[in-house]
Amino acid sequence: MIRILFVCHGNICRSVSAHYILQDMIDKRGLSTEFQIDSAATSTEEIGNAIYPPMRAELEHRGIPIGNHRARQVKRSDYDAWDYIIAMDSENLYYLDRILGGDPEEKVHYLMSYTGDVSREIEDPWYTRKFALCVDEITEGCEALLEFLISSASIL
Repeated sequence: MIRILFVCHGNICRSVSAHYILQDMIDKRGLSTEFQIDSAATSTEEIGNAIYPPMRAELEHRGIPIGNHRARQVKRSDYDAWDYIIAMDSENLYYLDRILGGDPEEKVHYLMSYTGDVSREIEDPWYTRKFALCVDEITEGCEALLEFLISSASIL
């Protein structure tokens, strides 16, 4: 089983969207038993909160199934529990390094690095208000991540 943890600042927009977008892709391919996916925050600001309503609306508009998400903060123990820890921007990487105490196994990556652009970040729609663009970028990143995982893990 491949275990993926998506991480952003508050766990109410980008990381939770990546969680549900990738889960939908996996479900549609009949690969649900091959993956475990979750999401978390680097901050404590939104702990316990659901998906931010404008992001929820964008996901629902696109037909992405949404579960009963509640934001949580990433913990040091998450490093051992997950195979891939996927960040959305450089701030997330900075705080992940502090929370996790480093990345000796090189598990932590930008989502968009799987598209071939290792420095491309996904801006926080909480500030930009560009929810549709954010979902487009996350979808692109998740498609590339899934293709990478399928080809490197010989799932199919």
